[in-house]
Amino acid sequence: MIDASTRGRARPRWRGRVRRAAAACAVGIMAAAGLVALPGTAHAASTLGDAAAERGRYFGTAVAANRLGESDYTATLNREFNSVTAENEMKWDALEPSRGSFSYGNADRIVNHARAQGMDVRGHTLVWHSQLPGWVSGLGANDLRSAMNHHITQVMQHWRGQIHSWDVVNEAFQDGSSGARRPSPFQDRLGNGFIEEAFRTARAADPNAKLCYNDYNTDAINAKSNAVYAMVRDFKQRGVPIDCVGFQSHFNSGNPVPGDFRQNLQRFADLGVDVQITELDIEGSGTTQANHYRTVVEACLAVSRCTGITVWGVTDKYSWRSGGTPLLFDGNYNKKPAYDAVLTALGGTGGGDPGPGPGPGPGACSVTYEQTDRWGDRFNGRVTVRAGSTAISGWRVDVTVRPPQKISATWNGSPTWDSSGNVMTMRPNGNGSLQPGASTSFGFTVMANGEWSAPALGTCTTS
Repeated sequence: MIDASTRGRARPRWRGRVRRAAAACAVGIMAAAGLVALPGTAHAASTLGDAAAERGRYFGTAVAANRLGESDYTATLNREFNSVTAENEMKWDALEPSRGSFSYGNADRIVNHARAQGMDVRGHTLVWHSQLPGWVSGLGANDLRSAMNHHITQVMQHWRGQIHSWDVVNEAFQDGSSGARRPSPFQDRLGNGFIEEAFRTARAADPNAKLCYNDYNTDAINAKSNAVYAMVRDFKQRGVPIDCVGFQSHFNSGNPVPGDFRQNLQRFADLGVDVQITELDIEGSGTTQANHYRTVVEACLAVSRCTGITVWGVTDKYSWRSGGTPLLFDGNYNKKPAYDAVLTALGGTGGGDPGPGPGPGPGACSVTYEQTDRWGDRFNGRVTVRAGSTAISGWRVDVTVRPPQKISATWNGSPTWDSSGNVMTMRPNGNGSLQPGASTSFGFTVMANGEWSAPALGTCTTS
């Protein structure tokens, strides 16, 4: 991560497989009960997270806690991504502004949101020369060592079992041709050994979390990446606990995707560590930007130990490089050509909407569901009804919620309820005719009452 003075700054493969297996089991159970459709199953491999999961990887984004109240932001986040990284909320100055006094509120908000959505969380970052509170820089060597180890231990134990990968040490090497360590309070007072000590402390704090070293300008084989490579090789040979290396991958016209990017990822993987693309953004637009994004995704897919990709932000308008429009969604949350390129490279259907496709047969209709908004006590859902290969004159869909959930509002349809109040039957509000392949939608608000599972849809019945 580049210094926050210039900007506001993965899920393991087995976990994705477990979630997909669980989803498949749920679909089988629902089918036996005459129900179909869950989030993530209706639009199979038509979002970034789903498509990446099909390839045994995660596709994540950086998240700011103060954006979670914006409905378009959370709708895009919830639909497209299956891993999150806090932009600033887990850095030292945010978590421990004064010595021994920890403040987890904003970071907890991100973690809780992600876990409620079934997403994984990357921890970023424990030890970094930047965004340190002033009290850290004023410590002597013994106090600094104690403070560093205490900070790592307290933070990791706070989220023990909830964070899949931690950036334990961030940006400890200088740019340029020297391959030297970067001056910092840790380097200057504790010497080269502070990185190893940080990793050993981290392993003790949460033995199940993946422990990563993260840096920028290491995407190519160069002096800086060679220095990181030598450190990782030494750690692996001596049994220092390191599981992964993060490549920030901030690209632009002056720093394009290097020709040896894939080769560089592979040589690190060959050391026996996972590699992760941790902060991807690529300045540009149109086909050129799309092609660069495709190159990065294809490089990750070609390296079996590249476990996932995180883009550094949801939308261009909140990017630290907003003038360079470097992300996959524009300021209005529209998908850009780069989005389509990434989804296609991952093997998805393209564009995020599979369209009518072959669809249901003559005289039939189909339904799909997606969550569109979420708040602290409720969420909105949208059901899309699509006609098959012939026109229909009407339709009916059952929506079942799980107690103690209750549907509190509906729109674009005429609902009736069963005696339990848990099953809503929705019919058209007025003319229910649909031409072949055409679609319509209706929506509703579910009061969660502590239960956040998705509603179950019954089969679409035509008239």
